Amino acid sequence: MLRSPAWADFWAVVRILTAVAGVAAIIAQLVRTVSNAEAAGQPVGTVVVNFLSFFTIQSNVAAAVTLTIGALLFWTQGRRTGVEPRWFAILLVCVTTYMVITGIVYNLLLRGIQLPQGETVAWSNEVMHVVIPIVLLLDLFLAHRRRALPWRAVWIIVIYPIVWVIYTLVRGPLVTSPGNGEPYWYPYPFLNPNNPALQPPGYAGVAVYVVVIAVGIIVVGALAVAVGRWRASQARGSEADHTAQ
Repeated sequence: MLRSPAWADFWAVVRILTAVAGVAAIIAQLVRTVSNAEAAGQPVGTVVVNFLSFFTIQSNVAAAVTLTIGALLFWTQGRRTGVEPRWFAILLVCVTTYMVITGIVYNLLLRGIQLPQGETVAWSNEVMHVVIPIVLLLDLFLAHRRRALPWRAVWIIVIYPIVWVIYTLVRGPLVTSPGNGEPYWYPYPFLNPNNPALQPPGYAGVAVYVVVIAVGIIVVGALAVAVGRWRASQARGSEADHTAQ
């Protein structure tokens, strides 16, 4: 079924609809955040940059773009080629890893905690932290034309999270929090060295969370690469059996 033209067309539609839902969720939360900032007399420019600094927002933007590209690639050239382009396969495995990690971290560590972007839009929150991670996970197993990537692709996956953590920790103490006037701003409590709940306290506590999440990213990324390699191997075996018959 997964190799049938009808299924491939259906999954391309799923990708587009998921991308649209993701964009709608991001816009809805941004509008709410900006509206709250204006009502409270907060600096809107800083609030918007803070909003865009969340890993969740950045990974959801990347997911929407990637899913749209995947659908368009299939409709424009997918029916004529055997597997997805290598550059897209790398992009997709990266985004899949980031979204799965986003879902895991949010639902294990952050659900129920009020984050510093202001009042959350409930449906938007669920789309970005539950729906899209689940769709990307399903995409790993159900999407048409998966390409086998080399194991070294795992190290490509970790580049963006490392850059994001460095950016977050460098920017944090340079920004005054619009909400409470504290002389720092961090998107998540586990990255805030001033958080009294951290154990051990300070940057040592931050380092523990960063290392644990980094290991999670490597594990999830390796599993995503492994599934792609397994699916490509299964496809080759199926083609060989068909040729032999």
